[in-house]
Amino acid sequence: MIVTKAVDASELIRAVEQADSPNRLVAAVNTLATSGLEAGIPTLIAVLGYNNPEAASVAVEGLIRLGDVAVPPLIEQLDEYNYGARAYSFRALAAIADPRALEVLLSTAETDFAPSVRRAAAKGLGSLRWEKLPKGDRAIAQDRALQTLLTISHDPDWAIRYAAIVGLQALAIASSNPSQSSQSQLSSAILERILERLTAMADDPDLAVQARAWMAQQQLEHLTAP
Repeated sequence: MIVTKAVDASELIRAVEQADSPNRLVAAVNTLATSGLEAGIPTLIAVLGYNNPEAASVAVEGLIRLGDVAVPPLIEQLDEYNYGARAYSFRALAAIADPRALEVLLSTAETDFAPSVRRAAAKGLGSLRWEKLPKGDRAIAQDRALQTLLTISHDPDWAIRYAAIVGLQALAIASSNPSQSSQSQLSSAILERILERLTAMADDPDLAVQARAWMAQQQLEHLTAP
């Protein structure tokens, strides 16, 4: 059975590498992405850098489907020069939500030169599966995510500020979840700081940011109810 899977993976990978038209590439990537074969991860990551958005989107879905096992290679193979490929990689990392991506998400959200990459990282920061961290590390990690999201919520780019709101809302929900938070007092402090910032952002110069901040406030109201 293991031999058969190895052969199948090799054939599926070859089909992607030898695809001679955009449509055939998409079809080959889809077959590999839905196979669930770990051997296909490097090829799916390589596809993120191809000049074929449809194939890249299919590859992202395949990596998300593979889950945690795709996280180390995604981090190791981040493309430093192709911002499109990095944006797709961070979409996958954000959706998988493995906290092993915390460090790269933090640095990318603050300093990457590509706005689309920063937005993907910001959205992913708040929704990590914090329960996968040891309880002693969880509070520190959540506080680091909070500091970064608060920082970029002041960014000159409205779309970055918008993404920060998405991350802050997700972090508020996660930190208030007993299964993910290690200290209720710290969770209350995080929620208070997030709500304070959202209140300020409800007066943001950009209407889209205003609306998103207001929506986040409304959806977080139940967390402060007695």
